[in-house]
Amino acid sequence: MDAAEIVRLNREYTLYSWSVQSAVDPIPMVRAEGVYFWDANGKRYLDFSSQLMNLNIGHQHPKVVRAIQEQAARLCFAHPAMATEPRGRLAQMLTEVAPANMKKAFFCLGGADANENAIKIARAFTGRPKIIARYRSYHGATHGAVALTGDPRRWPAEPTIPGVVHVFDPYCYRCHFGWTPQTCHRECITHIEDVIRFEGPQNVAALFLEGVTGSNGLIVPPPDYWPRVRELCDRYGILLVSDEVMSGFGRTGKWFSVDHWGVQPDIITCAKGLTSGYVPLGAVIVSEPIARYFDDHMLWGGLTYSGHPLACAAGVATLEVYKEDGLIENAAKVGEVLGRRLEEIKARHPLVGDVRYIGLFSGIELVKNRETKEPLVPWGGKSAEMNAIAAFLREKGLFTFFNVSVIFVVPPLCITVEQLEEGLALIDQALEIAEGG
Repeated sequence: MDAAEIVRLNREYTLYSWSVQSAVDPIPMVRAEGVYFWDANGKRYLDFSSQLMNLNIGHQHPKVVRAIQEQAARLCFAHPAMATEPRGRLAQMLTEVAPANMKKAFFCLGGADANENAIKIARAFTGRPKIIARYRSYHGATHGAVALTGDPRRWPAEPTIPGVVHVFDPYCYRCHFGWTPQTCHRECITHIEDVIRFEGPQNVAALFLEGVTGSNGLIVPPPDYWPRVRELCDRYGILLVSDEVMSGFGRTGKWFSVDHWGVQPDIITCAKGLTSGYVPLGAVIVSEPIARYFDDHMLWGGLTYSGHPLACAAGVATLEVYKEDGLIENAAKVGEVLGRRLEEIKARHPLVGDVRYIGLFSGIELVKNRETKEPLVPWGGKSAEMNAIAAFLREKGLFTFFNVSVIFVVPPLCITVEQLEEGLALIDQALEIAEGG
């Protein structure tokens, strides 16, 4: 099937997410390897966003492909009430790499599923109805997860589940409270405590935070943010949930982003890098007290595909790849180069207002004016300049993610410095053209 026919069939018979269907212009992707993929015309693309920030180990890793093939030949599916080797092994492996207080995992199909079930678990364990989340957040598109989500993708789905309250973010470049890094009072933390008091601490079950904010601008919190939020939750008996769907599994140079700050959440939700997208899988990892609670209380939740053996076998192999190939160490090492190069790009281009990075998780925020910080793309809107940058990069064979005014640089963790430089040079060129150079 040629490229045109592949695109025609997909546009005529499938619906694309987050898209006006008549405007969809998909790449007819046919094969991939490592940090590259190819379309049906033989054009090669450098994958600078790990597809959707999930392909952490790179494309078509032979160990994971082989594990899927072997598991498919042995057992494709098991009732979720069954016990299987890959399910048990993967859960054990997760508790070994997660913070020390994590005890058990509930398996689902993806990040949104994980957050949906984390809401249920938090409410059941605490007996409280309310959940606090942040405005610049994305937790999924299902009914409960999109209620947690703070960005404009929530608006068309409203009204969503009741009881969700949003707070502001540790967005230092655009401080909601008017401070600079030099004058900061950490009102992004004390503000949360004010909201807790207004909502009634006895009513708040959990605080849901992305470990590092992902698609809503790649916001890396200041170093004392997570420890102080942990203290705040302990003060009021509120569960702290770290959504590591995007920031987990080596993306930031640690197994989980909260590891950078030595924090132990009560619940971790994860997906994406858990299997690197090879098979759909998500998980809710819970602390020992929560796990023990369900020893004699009903867990009111379940999925036909919970603990799917094919997905869990892929997860086992993926976690082994992280360790055997040294990918988390590589993310930290190459991430240092990435940080330096992004700072150089910022210094060179007036269109760049800010760069943010941790490991191989980074973003370039574009502005119309550095002094006013007017964003290149309005919140919830579009920009001809950003569209032109995206079109140029696609033409040159660089595939990456854009949201609002941010260009994301989130490559597979197996990327080399040379491959990283290849992609950054194209971004540099795109910015120069956009600036009229």
